[in-house]
Amino acid sequence: MKIDFKEKFKALFERIKKIKHLYIYLALSLALLSICVYFVALPSQKDSNKEETIDNNRTEFSTSAEYVVYLENKLESVINCLKGVENVEVAITLEKGFEYVYQTEDETRTTSNGTSITTTTLVYIDGKPVMLEEIYPVIKGIVVVVQGSEEVSVKLNIIQVIKTMIDVDSSQINIIN
Repeated sequence: MKIDFKEKFKALFERIKKIKHLYIYLALSLALLSICVYFVALPSQKDSNKEETIDNNRTEFSTSAEYVVYLENKLESVINCLKGVENVEVAITLEKGFEYVYQTEDETRTTSNGTSITTTTLVYIDGKPVMLEEIYPVIKGIVVVVQGSEEVSVKLNIIQVIKTMIDVDSSQINIIN
């Protein structure tokens, strides 16, 4: 049996040696395989750009009101999926809105009489102030009006969903049937 295998392998090897331009065929095969792997395995650039745009639209808000509406809609859609819950309305109140921390430069000057004067100025790049940090609004409370089951387990599920999605204390959540 081993002899047959060796003889068949030698015969195959001899046939391959007789093929003209074998290296060209191998190179073309490898190039074709590489192109297939590139286009099949890697996601297209258009798809990744769409995902980045969607993510940017979700996280950029021009006002605190837009942020609240976004959170309310997101919570309503998730809570509506819970078992035993029918119509959901969510209202969120804020303690304070967006806060922005900008880059500043301090300049200290000493006057002729020995007093120090410190001047703080904003740092601008291309005519816009440099923002160091954007602090999202602080949520004061969440009211959920829900129709459906009045079971305690449903209310606990709603509270757990809100606590998971938004980092708030359960004392800030009020559920009304």
